[in-house]
Amino acid sequence: QVQLVESGGGLVQAGGSLRLSCAASGRTFSSALMGWFRQAPGKEREFVAAITSKFGRTAYGDSVKGRFGITKDNAKNTVYLQMNRLKPEDTAVYSCAASGSVPLNLERASYDYWGQGTQVTVSS
Repeated sequence: QVQLVESGGGLVQAGGSLRLSCAASGRTFSSALMGWFRQAPGKEREFVAAITSKFGRTAYGDSVKGRFGITKDNAKNTVYLQMNRLKPEDTAVYSCAASGSVPLNLERASYDYWGQGTQVTVSS
């Protein structure tokens, strides 16, 4: 089992920045791939970003490319999502996820473990 705990969400004005953290515990060697997803009310869950544990290969959803950055600290078993130039449409619950496998296309990975999520609200 892998436990994931997100933190860093909150209320921010449009144009501002936030950094989310996802701390993993338990069988963290099972976390070959870590991802961030978001879900806004009434919308489907959306892929935001992913990063591989071994080589730090990354992928981003189209709506956040150039504004968000995903990084990792393997020593702390923590993954970060730096969110810049935030827009009201970025408002959602952001969840991190862990996968034991790394597909060629990171955007299409399936995940084994999920965190509870953290709310991000961007005001206009």
